[in-house]
Amino acid sequence: MPVRSSESPPSAARNLYSFGITSFLNDTASEMAYWVLPAFLVSLGAGPAQLGLIEGLAESVASFAKLFSGYLTDRLDRRKPLVVAGYFVANAVKPLLAIATAWWHILLIRFSDRLAKGMRGAPRDVMVAESVPKERLGSAYGLIQSLDSAGAIAGPLAALVLLARFGMRGVFWAAAVPGALCVLVAFFGIRETKRVATAVSDSERNTQKTNAAPVVGIRGLSSSYYMVLIAVTLFSLGNSSDMFLVMRAQNVGIPVKLAPLLGLVFNITYTLGSWPAGWFSDRFSRRWLAAAGYLIFAAVYFVFGRAPSTLAIWITMAVYGLYYALTQPVLKALVVETVGSEVRGRALGMYFFATSVATLAASLITGELWKHYGAAVPFYASAALATMSAMLLVLRPAEPSPQRRAATL
Repeated sequence: MPVRSSESPPSAARNLYSFGITSFLNDTASEMAYWVLPAFLVSLGAGPAQLGLIEGLAESVASFAKLFSGYLTDRLDRRKPLVVAGYFVANAVKPLLAIATAWWHILLIRFSDRLAKGMRGAPRDVMVAESVPKERLGSAYGLIQSLDSAGAIAGPLAALVLLARFGMRGVFWAAAVPGALCVLVAFFGIRETKRVATAVSDSERNTQKTNAAPVVGIRGLSSSYYMVLIAVTLFSLGNSSDMFLVMRAQNVGIPVKLAPLLGLVFNITYTLGSWPAGWFSDRFSRRWLAAAGYLIFAAVYFVFGRAPSTLAIWITMAVYGLYYALTQPVLKALVVETVGSEVRGRALGMYFFATSVATLAASLITGELWKHYGAAVPFYASAALATMSAMLLVLRPAEPSPQRRAATL
């Protein structure tokens, strides 16, 4: 019989909407600053190599924070303090961009921001998984991702309005407003979740072992999980910071003042596509959906490598949002469903860690390739790696879903 905590489970709707609104506000603050950052770096005398170093080092600290927070998540009874602290630190440092006078100041700020994001990611996603039934996992991640990317629409729009009147530093100061609201919603809106311990009979345990995927390494992490991890890591080696897309667009001829609109056009697609993608992933193969996202990424980077016209850049940037919609919520759900509930934090932590380390390498490599061989080469290389990763995802047969397995018994 299940052994449950005396505390009743939190309202799924309350937690989902609280996480969603928190993500919306946090992303509004982040995107207000993010799409202005390349031009701000140029104004301080920096270039592609410094951008690659900043984004690479920022992601490296985030990667270790994600791994550690995943380990903590499986051991802590209360995950909410870690999540709230992560949002607080990230939004406390963003306004400091307004007083930066050298590129290394930006490095320190991005370092702190990514560290905070790394610490909150795994506990937040585990709390989401504990708030909804398994058959709604993709929809839940998709809904939160839609609200998150809606903030990425509001952010560039706000930056576009503020930029003309108050300049780049004024945009950084203004980002403090949605940032503060984000922390308040996280503190008052999110309800703590509790793990459910179960006492399983010998016959039930034997049935679980029969139906489970082959397990290797850490208990509860299946071979299916590791195959997904390999494919995602390979892809991430070509997935450098989106700031290189912005820099490439400016290189082609899109004015600096329109940089926030680049974020707007792809985030509209991202917002509209995330919840439907999550919903479809609850009913169809998550692997095929994610592979389709990788192929879209490959096409986008190929076009950016060729950069035939500014119109092509605008159209491709809009299509780029489909890549995010088909991968971000879908891959999270795929990771969570391939492991046992007792190791979800570690599984997500390892997933975030591997992708972040690979992204670190990608940003550093892209910066150097751009510097020595021109802009087209790193974009073509990224497109090739994305295509290989898509093939790796779909060539590995997916494990049968619980519903399909039950139908065959």
